[in-house]
Amino acid sequence: MVAMYLRKSRADKEAEARGEGETLSRHQDILAALAARMGLAVGAVYKELVSGETIAARPKMQQLLLEVMQGKWDSVLVMEIERLARGDTKDQGTVAEAFKFSGTKIITPAKTYDPSNEFDEEYFEFNLFMSRREYKTINRRIQTGRTAAFQDGWYIAGTAPYGYEKVKHKGDKGYVLEIVEDEASVVRMIFRLYTCGELQPDGSYQRFGSYQIRDRLNALHIPSRSGSSWSASSIMDIIRNPVYTGYQRWSWRKVHKTITNAGTIVESRPKDDGCPKIRGRFEPIITEEVYQMAQDVRKNKKTTHTGGSNALRNPLSGLVYCSGCHSLMTRQVSNTKAKYAILRCPNSKCKTVSSPIYLIEKKVIDGLREWAARYELEWEEEPQEDTSSALSLLSNSAKTLKAKRQQVRQQLSSTYDLLEQGVYTLSVFQERRKLLEEKQSGLDTELSRLLQQIEDIQLQEQAKREFLPAARRIIDSYWDTDDMETRNSMLKEVLDHIDYSRTERTKKGLRDTATFELHFYPRLPENR
Repeated sequence: MVAMYLRKSRADKEAEARGEGETLSRHQDILAALAARMGLAVGAVYKELVSGETIAARPKMQQLLLEVMQGKWDSVLVMEIERLARGDTKDQGTVAEAFKFSGTKIITPAKTYDPSNEFDEEYFEFNLFMSRREYKTINRRIQTGRTAAFQDGWYIAGTAPYGYEKVKHKGDKGYVLEIVEDEASVVRMIFRLYTCGELQPDGSYQRFGSYQIRDRLNALHIPSRSGSSWSASSIMDIIRNPVYTGYQRWSWRKVHKTITNAGTIVESRPKDDGCPKIRGRFEPIITEEVYQMAQDVRKNKKTTHTGGSNALRNPLSGLVYCSGCHSLMTRQVSNTKAKYAILRCPNSKCKTVSSPIYLIEKKVIDGLREWAARYELEWEEEPQEDTSSALSLLSNSAKTLKAKRQQVRQQLSSTYDLLEQGVYTLSVFQERRKLLEEKQSGLDTELSRLLQQIEDIQLQEQAKREFLPAARRIIDSYWDTDDMETRNSMLKEVLDHIDYSRTERTKKGLRDTATFELHFYPRLPENR
């Protein structure tokens, strides 16, 4: 029995951008054909749906390596050795040892590697080393080019911020930003409401917060860049962005890696307003004075609720349910010397074990980030033309059924006329009416099914346009605020509820290693 491992490389993503087809599906077909020729039975296919340089960032690779170490697979099918590990020396050693000690073969379209063969082992390790070297060389070359372009004032980000469009500068290789006046007027309004406010009947001015600005823009039916409704986090992203004063920033959200007590590597991307900035080759939308005023307001607003009995202290309030008894879990201070907050099931007869809120909160955000990446990739694998074609076919079928239903209704009405005219006897009329009513009922059922399919596809398309961008903004900006009520509101925008499960207690002093399971129920349009 063999397993199949699929992962995209940078070259694959570039090929997809050129229209050369979806990589994972193409590779799966190639490896499936190879397995068939060799008479091998494929027991599992592992598709790495998240990108990651290290094994710690690739959950499917972790699962595969564990099963390889357990001797579950005779061989692993992969397009190239490089797909297994391009990480550091530690990662490469982990992969090499897993296959060597378990005796698991690696099969590629070019060669089969037997770890028990001395020459294959050396060739395998050499390939891993060269793939890492190639990766670092390519990455260094790319970063050098990006740094040089940034220093020259060219715009190097993938997409233009709201208020601008990214255009190629004539006669040069670089890109610049051009102002989109309709959007730029919205940007100016956002900064004006945030810094100066709106004139009140008594002659005073009342400043707006990000949530009030969000509501105002949505009430005015002003669409965001994606065409969806505005969110408070997207408003704050605009207010923090120096691009509107003509500057672009570098490493604003640089990846930071830390090692937990359990030995796992955790990545975070904190926002750094002190990152390097340089004057770009584009015109500003607002003045530097207005921007600085907005930053002063923002920093003064960053306060933490420390007192008051009415202040919300549980960021997961109203969201987490016990999977054992389905009770809504509540916040409570632990009965230990540390006095940290825990989330517990209020049912005294329930055996579910409590956990620290900070651990659950972190796992919620990490889980949402992984879910969003996986959900988005699943949608990306569905070609847009297939969705449009399906909608067109379903709409045409629904139109045809409506016409047939109308025809049956006319026929049913005619039977009464024919009965009154004496053309039909009573028994013929009853038989004819029964047949037509059954036909109409069948058409109604089929039409309802088609309309439901159309609605499901439209809701999914709505989720692509609105839900995922909003979810990503919330995930990225969640840790920027210490206000529990704001965090709670952000989570409730993307989550309906969470099921929590834990049955085993940890030893004293090891609360950071608590293991529990969370099951997310996102607030997708079809679930609302």
